[in-house]
Amino acid sequence: MKRIRSIFFHVLLFVDTIVLGLAAIACSKLDRTGNWSHLVARFWGNLNLRVAGVEVDVHGLERLRPERPCIYAANHQSLFDIFVVLGKLPVQFRWLAKEELFRLFVMGRAMKATGYIPINRSDHRKAFESINQAADKVRGGVSIVIFPEGTRSENGVLKDFKKGGFILAIKSQQPIVPISISGSHRVVPRKDKWVIHPGVVRMTIGDPIPTAGATTKERDLLIEEVREAIRRYLTTEEGGTATF
Repeated sequence: MKRIRSIFFHVLLFVDTIVLGLAAIACSKLDRTGNWSHLVARFWGNLNLRVAGVEVDVHGLERLRPERPCIYAANHQSLFDIFVVLGKLPVQFRWLAKEELFRLFVMGRAMKATGYIPINRSDHRKAFESINQAADKVRGGVSIVIFPEGTRSENGVLKDFKKGGFILAIKSQQPIVPISISGSHRVVPRKDKWVIHPGVVRMTIGDPIPTAGATTKERDLLIEEVREAIRRYLTTEEGGTATF
């Protein structure tokens, strides 16, 4: 049954990415802010969660301040983190995403149309330009989502954080909101990555961590504070301390 569901999921993922990607591009022509396109992306995230049989247990929504721009920093265990954040974080935001994704057919154009920001991780100068662009967006009122680990964890255990997203936060002088995603690595286990395992993923939104007045000299302290805030709501198996 899991293999049948998995085949159906992957076929639908291919189809709905094209169809909804085109819809997001069309919406961007009518709404230059990208807000309508983001709503299409949110529907895409929720649709794929539903088809995969993945439920999301969300905690900490009362900590959100949608009226204030911020940087949301989430750990990254699997592909499903993207669906979880898109579908279940009920605010407008844009992604800071690796440049390679913007080269994908339809999806890349949809991401660009929605206002997502590409970052070239192999070119330090271009990466710095992307961070400056993202900081300008945040200062202008747009929230950004980052995966500070840079890439997915192969076993669900929290990895070390990259520095770029924290330079972005310091440049923007806006708070970082930690997001802990627990259990998504079990949906697509490392040993059999194409088979989908339905289940429950827990997403916990932590307290905002201020960056007003912070300088780049305090970057490492900020990284450690955010990492610990994310760890707090991960299981011991994932490198955290939670016992739920």
